[in-house]
Amino acid sequence: MSDLAQLMRDYDVLGGFWMTIKLTVVSALGSLVLGVIVAIMRVSPVKAFQIFGKGYVNIIRNTPLTVIVTFCALAFYNVLAWKLAGPDARSSVQLFWWGVVALSVYHSTFVAEGIRSGINTVPSGQAEAARSIGLTFGQTLGEVIFPQAIRAAVTPLGNTLISLTKNTTVVSAIGVAEASYVMKNMIEFSPQFIYAIFILMALGFVILTLPIGMLVSWGSTKLAVQR
Repeated sequence: MSDLAQLMRDYDVLGGFWMTIKLTVVSALGSLVLGVIVAIMRVSPVKAFQIFGKGYVNIIRNTPLTVIVTFCALAFYNVLAWKLAGPDARSSVQLFWWGVVALSVYHSTFVAEGIRSGINTVPSGQAEAARSIGLTFGQTLGEVIFPQAIRAAVTPLGNTLISLTKNTTVVSAIGVAEASYVMKNMIEFSPQFIYAIFILMALGFVILTLPIGMLVSWGSTKLAVQR
């Protein structure tokens, strides 16, 4: 316990985990927005949208997250000098937002597939009935299909959120000072506390992800669609 206390005093562990939380929350919102759009494209009656949605999911999902993160930082920020946080923002802020973009793009594919799996649980007869009374594709999706699909997709969406929380460690590769970035500094400058460092980091991520898992388990039971 004394080793853990020493690490907490010497390093900004709480600041690192606070950065992890910010990355998770903002990237989760971005992933949800992109994922919903891609899911709609995948079930759209327009063939071009279906092809684009399928290609997006297959390409992004099978590309390592590290490659996407470093590409965003090196190509868009360093080479093209695209600044997401305004021209006067510090480099650390710019890299934070490019990390969010990379995490959102990558995890949106899993969100899209989770929502699409939820859509597939809705009986096709309901969509046919909606069309028979004159509802458009958008109205059918928004008023009949989507409410049931989201409830059925609680578990895969929750699992994606847990994965996103853990995958925020990848953005340390571009210098974003989240938890794993702090851990690398601790290992470099305080190697005598190596076991305490790993225990501290593992405990921190358990504290972050365990409540999400419990909430997902409760929500999947509470919101289950009765057939």
